[in-house]
Amino acid sequence: MSVIRMAGGPIVTVGHVKPSRPDFQVVGAFNAGVAELGGEVILLLRVAEMPLQPESGAVLVPMLDEQGKQLTLVRLSADDPNYDFADSRVIKGRDGSYAYLTSMSHLRIARSQDGEHFVVDEAPALFPTGEDEAWGIEDPRITQMEGTYYITYSAVSSRGVGVGLATTRDFVSFERKGLILPPENKDAMFFPERIGGKYYMLHRPVPRSIGAPEMWIAESPDLLHWGRHRYLMGLRPGHWDGGRIGGGAVPIRTDRGWLVLYHGADSDSRYCMGAALLDLEDPGRVLARSRVPILAPEADYEVNGFFGKVVFSCGVILAGDTVRMYYGAADEVMARADIPLADIWASF
Repeated sequence: MSVIRMAGGPIVTVGHVKPSRPDFQVVGAFNAGVAELGGEVILLLRVAEMPLQPESGAVLVPMLDEQGKQLTLVRLSADDPNYDFADSRVIKGRDGSYAYLTSMSHLRIARSQDGEHFVVDEAPALFPTGEDEAWGIEDPRITQMEGTYYITYSAVSSRGVGVGLATTRDFVSFERKGLILPPENKDAMFFPERIGGKYYMLHRPVPRSIGAPEMWIAESPDLLHWGRHRYLMGLRPGHWDGGRIGGGAVPIRTDRGWLVLYHGADSDSRYCMGAALLDLEDPGRVLARSRVPILAPEADYEVNGFFGKVVFSCGVILAGDTVRMYYGAADEVMARADIPLADIWASF
């Protein structure tokens, strides 16, 4: 696979991002949605922050209050036997259930004239609000249609992870549309045009009893109300995408079909990017699927970080015969890699 990574390494790091408040530290700037507007490349970053931790053995956890309005800090004891602090991302109860997230994420804009050097806004573009976003908002995907940019994102709370929707025309002002899919669901993105008069969306429900985290497709007349949910494709045990899969970048129309770049994790939680090809007229029909990853965690900043061995893309730009993939690495930084379309076709 002829993957060309940026020679200088990550293009956005935590050092490029100002905390949203002085008692917070930025621990991740990653998993950005991607758009182009007015000659600029725009990254809508997921910025993860956590409180500066005291030295007293306490652990501070950020979240919104019960009304979903005020940011509060929950104080836990690092020695509390009721909690498991082993995972850097989440604090679990001893029964294995999620009790808290260690950080809270919001969405922030980074802008670039050349697609390589980015300047990050000092303030959040979208900050969590309401009970359904009490633990943060994450992993945006951006679809442009008819002058409007549609932003789907994960809305996280103690109730689970649902799919939220916001729109913008200029990446200055935003309009929230609320939840379009209830928990437990994530990794949702719209197709960039109507197909047979209908809008389509990829999404990833997470069954809690029977089933697995696999990819589904749905239809809508208006982008708000979704139905005709259909199973699209599933896990391949023993392979690079045998543990979990989910949509990555917004689907790309090609003469061969809809190119879907998706993430897959194996049983060891190693996250790679692969590709699938869907029928142009019936995107619920899978034509082909990558036998091997098109991008795997190999560089140091992909293998080591807040949560290592992860490459995770929420957006790409098609530059001629090259897919320019912007991706989160190790749940900490943003990177860029160019992948020839010919190599992606050869992965099927």
